[in-house]
Amino acid sequence: MPDRSNAPSRAWQRMLSGRRLDLLDPSPLDIEIDDIAHGLARVARWNGQTLGAHAFSVAQHTLLVDDIARVTAPDIGAEGRLAVMLHDAPEYVIGDMISPFKVLLGGEYRAVEERLLAAIHRRFGLRPPLPAKLAARIKAADHIAAYYEATRLAGFDEAEAVKYFGHPKGIDPTALDLEPWPAALAETRFLERFGAIAAAAASPRT
Repeated sequence: MPDRSNAPSRAWQRMLSGRRLDLLDPSPLDIEIDDIAHGLARVARWNGQTLGAHAFSVAQHTLLVDDIARVTAPDIGAEGRLAVMLHDAPEYVIGDMISPFKVLLGGEYRAVEERLLAAIHRRFGLRPPLPAKLAARIKAADHIAAYYEATRLAGFDEAEAVKYFGHPKGIDPTALDLEPWPAALAETRFLERFGAIAAAAASPRT
């Protein structure tokens, strides 16, 4: 076997686009939406412990949060919706760790996640950090999505879900698509919606 004892440690991820993203110092120039969509469509929410023939992906979750935010925060505009579409984007590199494990890892995980998110925001024209009000509204929509995912897909009873995610308000649950999609479909739908929102965000304001 080859001797790798003196090999330098690797702190970068090779993407299918050919980009090489440095986790310690991520550059916006190494971030591509195709890589994000491809990765998020293949990262499972809830560690894969969900009902259905397919994993409920982070890409599909993102679209669910956007659907909810359009109802609960209709005035955030195209830039706000762009932030919604990117709220879990670092997970295309670092995966979707469940909240209890993030707590165990502590601040180092959060620091890596924040650096990645800041680079992603810059890549797509958002200035980090997000305004506190917008961040709170995205988090609220994210919690509503988590409540319905937890109770319909991940085996939580209602009391557990309310304890951890709060009681959802102002949403018709029958309008939410919680049937897990194949990865290729989640990737395509993510890219289509991201493209439409990004185009709207880039349009001159009238």
